[in-house]
Amino acid sequence: MVDKPLDELTAALRALLPADSVITDPVRLRTYECDGLTYHRATPGVVVLPETAEQISGVVRACNDFGVPFVARGSGTGLSGGALPRQDGVLIVTSKMRRVLEIDLPNRRAVVEPGVTNLAITEAVRDQGYYYAPDPSSQQVCSIGGNVAENSGGAHCLKYGFTVNHIEACEIVTPDGDLVTLDRMDPGYDLLGAFIGSEGTLGIATKITVRLSRAPEAVTTVLAAFESIEQGGQAVSAIVGAGIVPAAIEMMDALAIEAAEAAVACSYPEGAGAVLIVELDGPEREVVRQFARLQEICSGAFELRTADDPAERAAIWKGRKSAFAAVGRISPAYIVQDGVVPRTSLPKVLAAIDRLSEEYGIRVANVFHAGDGNLHPLVLFDDTEPGAGERAETVSGAILDLCIEHGGSITGEHGVGVDKAKYMPRMFSAADLDTMQLVRCAFDPKGLSNPGKVFPTPRLCGEVPGVRKGVHPLVASGQAEQF
Repeated sequence: MVDKPLDELTAALRALLPADSVITDPVRLRTYECDGLTYHRATPGVVVLPETAEQISGVVRACNDFGVPFVARGSGTGLSGGALPRQDGVLIVTSKMRRVLEIDLPNRRAVVEPGVTNLAITEAVRDQGYYYAPDPSSQQVCSIGGNVAENSGGAHCLKYGFTVNHIEACEIVTPDGDLVTLDRMDPGYDLLGAFIGSEGTLGIATKITVRLSRAPEAVTTVLAAFESIEQGGQAVSAIVGAGIVPAAIEMMDALAIEAAEAAVACSYPEGAGAVLIVELDGPEREVVRQFARLQEICSGAFELRTADDPAERAAIWKGRKSAFAAVGRISPAYIVQDGVVPRTSLPKVLAAIDRLSEEYGIRVANVFHAGDGNLHPLVLFDDTEPGAGERAETVSGAILDLCIEHGGSITGEHGVGVDKAKYMPRMFSAADLDTMQLVRCAFDPKGLSNPGKVFPTPRLCGEVPGVRKGVHPLVASGQAEQF
């Protein structure tokens, strides 16, 4: 029953797109079976490679006509299974749409297609003294369309905010195939804000207007090596408590440092139980003043390195930027988690993660945005060992429970995707999830746009997945409107 509409849809797609833009070969389809979280895999039914917004609109309309689900994918660097394809559906890959369409420096804006890489935006305006502030660790390869879908952050989100704080407008293809523009200046509901971070469930971005930032007058990067991660955590609290707002505060534990050394030879101080990377930027006088105070706060570090030169700063960041991929040097498989806790809870949560690691015999390497409490525990396991994957999943879930228990969140920037959907009821009430579903159904009443992501399936106990029939309880009680 599924194959027939998919076969008919494929024929329709070949009429819409060039022949080499519709992929059905089983071997080539395997290229797209997962995103950066390789733990979840599915071979797509069909892959299309559109080059224009109009082509995406045509593909989505065709999917609607045949009742076939579709999933959007950019560079495939996501870490929550957000771009996991459907075996019975179409995967819409935007990697060919990589033009910088306009640069408007007087208004500090640039207009780009969704396949443009994050770093390419900065490179296009660097010589004029501007840059694009959000900087995920994968910024050399991750695409801006995926950044919008996941509301990506990065090391510098502590001071400069997430993707949502740097997007002025998005042209999108809605789940029924219409081409519309969402602008931050539009009156009424903040539809742009709702779209950013919706993980492809509310449509597909086809043109994005980003905000450009002036390059700071001075930048100083500091690496502080501590004997223990607890000492590093205390330094983080002291830095923020002193009223200093660095551009970034990052931390890596001994296991993460070991992996980075094996992968990229970053030459961090030998014997460090933790390294803290702090970047200060802004007016030169302010950076000098903050650096002097930072030296006092980090007096407990057994080694302190400072870099003002761009090449030297890049050398300090080298290990941190490669941390996720680097653990492949010390483990055959791993799960990247992404939870958030209040900064004051960091020591307790990290100690609890250590206990989980010992209890289950699963190593955990900790890398995190210490400034805003965004943890990225790397749960390491051997996928050839029977039961190791299940134990790693258990530890991974327990870490998210710790985050909730301490007043945090199950995700800071990687999204929910398919990986964390089952944890949503642990953080949100049934009423919360119902309200979210109302928004989703307003955009996508047929449920074809990236189905099976974000919400658990069945979403709530005893509820059959699918679009709600009848009047929603929140509508009936007058708490919400349904259009």
